[in-house]
Amino acid sequence: MGPMGRMSPIGPISPTCPMRILAYLLIVMSFACGIQAAPQRFEYSQVAMGVRARIVLYAKDEATAKQAASAAFDRIACLEDVMSDYRPTSELMRLCSKAGGPPVHVSPDLLFILTKSQELARRSGGAFDVTVGPMVRLWRTARKSGVLPTSAEISAAQSLVGWRKITIDPKAYTVKLAVPGMKIDLGGIAKGYACDEAIRILEEQGIDSALVEMGGDIAVSDPPPGTKGWEIEVAGKTMTLSNKAVSSSGDTEQFVEIGGKRYSHIVDPKTGLGLTNRIAVTIIARKGVTSDGLSTAVSVLGEEKGRELVKSYSGARAHIRN
Repeated sequence: MGPMGRMSPIGPISPTCPMRILAYLLIVMSFACGIQAAPQRFEYSQVAMGVRARIVLYAKDEATAKQAASAAFDRIACLEDVMSDYRPTSELMRLCSKAGGPPVHVSPDLLFILTKSQELARRSGGAFDVTVGPMVRLWRTARKSGVLPTSAEISAAQSLVGWRKITIDPKAYTVKLAVPGMKIDLGGIAKGYACDEAIRILEEQGIDSALVEMGGDIAVSDPPPGTKGWEIEVAGKTMTLSNKAVSSSGDTEQFVEIGGKRYSHIVDPKTGLGLTNRIAVTIIARKGVTSDGLSTAVSVLGEEKGRELVKSYSGARAHIRN
């Protein structure tokens, strides 16, 4: 025992031994530096792709959280510039303006989302079809006016619709729209992909635990600290999820009544009108690009065929209410 009556990791501490005191302080400081503060919860939101985009994340401090969220929102904004059908200058609208012409070189993002869309169109027998743009525009007008489009208007729109009218060359990064006047609508899949990309950017920024929500689409990464996962309400039940995506579609909230009949905001590619089958669909999948597209396709297909489609996607689950 030294004069101070206690032992240290480096032997007795003595006021007459400054080198030992310095060494002791260095050891104490090294232990303190090794103890990191628990991650804190931060939440940010802004309008993107026509909805309120929300990011919840856990970070060591506010500066780190703000930088990560800003990078994720920037990525979402970039994707909106690529895939928006509301912005005349978006890459998607520039592609549509060249419909009927030669193949058009596109960005990796647009190539990816169109390739995924075509795959789902094929597997769903056309229930999911991004060429439905002309019908969607007709239906938007009908929802605002309360007047159904005429059969002639529907027929004209249908002549421009058909997923087989798109040709993609993945090696050349080109897309060809066969018929002049074709309009692509990515509303049934773009937000899910944006959620995926926001999660990816957050992970690149060192954020392991995050939730990104855009309208009816949610993507989550690792669980919040001290929990088994993120608590997400699915079909009226609370589920604990991590590294998953959840998307919901149906006419529960977005619908219109015309002539005493209730129509969904989701357009059936076969009829050109909003769905009337009163269905609410929630899909859980590994990625938002899958859950978003499937939720739309299943809404069009109906429960029986919809469940068969979901089974063909590994790791996907469907919750359907009629």
